[in-house]
Amino acid sequence: MVDIMEPKKKITIIGAGPGGYETALAAASWGLEVVLVSDSPVGGVCLNEGCIPTKTFCRNAELLDNLKDASEFGISTGEISLDFAKVIERKNAVISQLQGGIEFLLKSKNVRFVRGRAELKDKNTVIVHCSGSECPTKEEGTAAGESTEEIVSDFIVIATGSVSATLPITGADAEGVVTSREMLSLDSIPQRLCIIGAGVIGLEFASIFNSFGSEVTVLEYCKDILPHFDTDLAKRMKQALGKKGIKIETGAQVKAIERADTGGSLSVIYSKKDMDLSTEADKVLMAVGRRPAVQSLNLDAVGIEYSPKGIVTDSDMRTNVPNIFAIGDIRGGIMLAHAATFEGKRALNAILADIREGSPEEGRILDGIDFGIIPAAVFTRPEVATVGLTEEDCKDKGLKIKCLKSMFRANGKAVAMGEADGYCKIITDAEDGRILGCHLFGPHASDIIQEVAALMNKKATIDELRDIIHAHPTLSEVILSAAGI
Repeated sequence: MVDIMEPKKKITIIGAGPGGYETALAAASWGLEVVLVSDSPVGGVCLNEGCIPTKTFCRNAELLDNLKDASEFGISTGEISLDFAKVIERKNAVISQLQGGIEFLLKSKNVRFVRGRAELKDKNTVIVHCSGSECPTKEEGTAAGESTEEIVSDFIVIATGSVSATLPITGADAEGVVTSREMLSLDSIPQRLCIIGAGVIGLEFASIFNSFGSEVTVLEYCKDILPHFDTDLAKRMKQALGKKGIKIETGAQVKAIERADTGGSLSVIYSKKDMDLSTEADKVLMAVGRRPAVQSLNLDAVGIEYSPKGIVTDSDMRTNVPNIFAIGDIRGGIMLAHAATFEGKRALNAILADIREGSPEEGRILDGIDFGIIPAAVFTRPEVATVGLTEEDCKDKGLKIKCLKSMFRANGKAVAMGEADGYCKIITDAEDGRILGCHLFGPHASDIIQEVAALMNKKATIDELRDIIHAHPTLSEVILSAAGI
């Protein structure tokens, strides 16, 4: 990349999650003057209270499960114990290491990082409310210890992410009711854990704390776990988690959370099939999704179109205010870190085009990114991974399809690993054989799915997949087995 900006243009990015900081680094590489503003440490939710810390927990859970099963492999381990304080300590160390890496990259690219809460003043100006010495300027009328700075830019990218949603029920704010953020900083492992919501977040924590030794109950309002995932996959995954001792109640409407009469525990009241039921827990995790963090941005003052579902953009991530863009969770839709990163890439391409040509062009497509092909993974044990259309999506679209399936128990590597519980489903167009989707659960599903994502991006057919030689014995052969040799 070379500096093509004369005179140099300035861009302010609000939010330092993967979408924000990676867009900042890329913009700086193109020669823009970049300011990155965030009221939380670099890395956003993903690094500080989401993707990365939960994966450190997943690794602990994996090691525990392996030790528990060691006797099947002829290995004697003796008594197994978990030092939860060290689990938290290691999680914090991983976060700190990665934060340091991001901060180094930002400094090396001359990206200015401003710590504070941002709001829009007008289409070119961001006001940053800082504490302590974070901002160099203090204006009259600000609270003691607070200062503000106005940052004027040619372009603004909003990437403030999302916050945990909660149910509007009695007891939602009771002591012992936590979100995913607090779950990552507990001081002990709860003996009984009730999780409200069987989506990605809920099931990951269910799997983790089941391995840690908690008695886990999951309550889900929908008829299946993992709403919006392939139904066939979800049903099989529910059975797999049930075998591990996780109790999952679907079709369960949570009505209230109350303090139980004994032991200081919580009682979660829910209804199922017209019956009122309850379950007791020491901790209750509210995992009912996330909502875009739009409240403090002052969007109305600038006239940016938005709703409770997020900021409205076109395919270039451009809002109705032409020089302001929005990426990531703030748009609603697919709330994934890697989606935010590529949305930032699309937005930056549009900004560069504006600079080169002097005027925006609505709906401009400047790259080959296909936002209809975004792989997703759930890091339970076994893992879940998906990309493309589900069988239900295809039926809704009236597509004629073929579903091709295989089982991990027929995969030599999976059997040798002692992890043969798994399933693969490939969906193809019945007429031309083009691959429309793939849905997996099993060991390393999150890694295997990327092969199918790459093929789908190249519009590959199932016949072309059949002609690709796969190494043996590998877990990825489950894809080839589903395709049929």
